[in-house]
Amino acid sequence: MPHLPALFNELVRFEIELWNAVDARLRAECDLLLSRFEPMQVISRRTPCRVQDIAEELSITVGGASKLVDRIQAAGHCRRRPNPVDKRSSLIELTTAGRRLLATATASFEDELDNRLGSAIPAASLQQFSTTLTALRSAGHRADTTEGQPQ
Repeated sequence: MPHLPALFNELVRFEIELWNAVDARLRAECDLLLSRFEPMQVISRRTPCRVQDIAEELSITVGGASKLVDRIQAAGHCRRRPNPVDKRSSLIELTTAGRRLLATATASFEDELDNRLGSAIPAASLQQFSTTLTALRSAGHRADTTEGQPQ
């Protein structure tokens, strides 16, 4: 069995280094922070999209997601409109400028991932890595929901 603290260290350092590299590329080529790119991807994929949807998909708080949407909106890349089904929330959509920026940023994002992941190890190994990460996240979610419950 691998030394779990060492594995933890490698996973965390890899995530930080990958985040920093992708963020630097998006900043340089698109003047866009990775922390804003990710919610823009969610907004693009989900119709309708609420702040709650962004929070759930990115595993962040609703307050944090709301602040990100505020910043994306202030930059002119998304807008909020009243939610006809739930007056307590609003629906978020990308503006034309936001869709254009997201398209450009997505090309840079995917190219950087290909440079750092796709060219680093064979496709089958990447698929196995993805499957393993998904299983680990699922196990973590199960552990979170059973905490505090009698065994």
